[in-house]
Amino acid sequence: MRLADFNRSALLVCAALAVLAGCGAQSQTATMPPPGTTIVPQGRVIRYSVSALTTPLGGGVAEGISNRDWVVGSTNGQSGCCRERAALWRDGEFTDLGTLGGRNSSEQWPVKDDRGLIAIVAETSKRDPLQENFCGFGTALTCLGALWEDGVLRALPTLGGNNGSAFAVNDLGQVAGYAETSKKDSSCPTPHVLDFQGVVWGPNRGETHQLRHLAGDTVGGADGINDRQQVIGVSGICSNPSRHGVLWYHGTITDLGNLGGVLNTFPWAINSRGDVVGQSDLPGDTTNDAFLWTKAKGMQNLGTLPGDGASLAFGTNSRLQIVGGSCIDVSYNNCRAFLWQDGTMVDMNDLVCSATSLHLFFGNDINDRGTIVGYAFDKSTHKYRPFIAVPRIVASRSKTC
Repeated sequence: MRLADFNRSALLVCAALAVLAGCGAQSQTATMPPPGTTIVPQGRVIRYSVSALTTPLGGGVAEGISNRDWVVGSTNGQSGCCRERAALWRDGEFTDLGTLGGRNSSEQWPVKDDRGLIAIVAETSKRDPLQENFCGFGTALTCLGALWEDGVLRALPTLGGNNGSAFAVNDLGQVAGYAETSKKDSSCPTPHVLDFQGVVWGPNRGETHQLRHLAGDTVGGADGINDRQQVIGVSGICSNPSRHGVLWYHGTITDLGNLGGVLNTFPWAINSRGDVVGQSDLPGDTTNDAFLWTKAKGMQNLGTLPGDGASLAFGTNSRLQIVGGSCIDVSYNNCRAFLWQDGTMVDMNDLVCSATSLHLFFGNDINDRGTIVGYAFDKSTHKYRPFIAVPRIVASRSKTC
């Protein structure tokens, strides 16, 4: 198993969803002001104006949103082209971020960079001599972590192996991910052969810093980094790399703990304060819940929405608003996007203030203005689509923007 196996898109299967209720009377609205200045007048509340983002074939997922309102994610590949392509939505314009010579690429993680840097996973044109299918595209080509900037895609080196993946980048230009070493590991599940380790590339071009795993483990991977150079990821064995969620900081590695299970703890995002969110197995390792980890309190269980049996936290901002998905069970085929703040988890679908055909399935990221992006099921087209939800201040009894 690789970190790529935890791609949010791979967690999902299409499901028929109930029709959402309509909305009420008209009301005047105002866009949410910047963080630190939000004052909601008495008798008014914050709701969300939701729309789908444009993609070539209508399908895809929005994974991250920066404080510049740049949205990144992946789209379905066009017929005869590819399976998946990394994408950028900027000022309403869609951009295909390309590849390293192969057919496929993807952007799978929340992004907090405000400089315009984007970390992606991209295929090369070179065949993998070990046929590992490292990034899950199924083409037998090698793949590498890559950094996109101003239309140029630059490959990032491995640790001696054939493949690598890049997931996050901070405002210092440091990229977090993982890469294969040249060490063969007989415990790896077929078709995987080589061990892999967490990496921070940069900030200077050519710099590669390998991150050590926990004692007793053999592999690791990084998937988030903030401007304090705190890095999150996993440490484990080749057949189960996510048995520990970890934080690297100033040369030390910290085990984030768990929610009672022992097989899987996976941190998805870290904010500017060092707060970490993710998912962890419950006792018995048959289901998992979303967690919040802070230095002061350790790991806290965020629970689920009423009636659900599993949850996952995917993104957070500096205001400690958290987004993710709450699901019937760990098959993840019937989920509702949630917003968690001030100790309360709310169904995002109940906060939508205009009629929409979109059922918000997963909330994947939230920026400091409170704008949320994620994954929705469009009942009108029966496709999963990337969405953006913009906060609005409306009359408390109104559900219309």
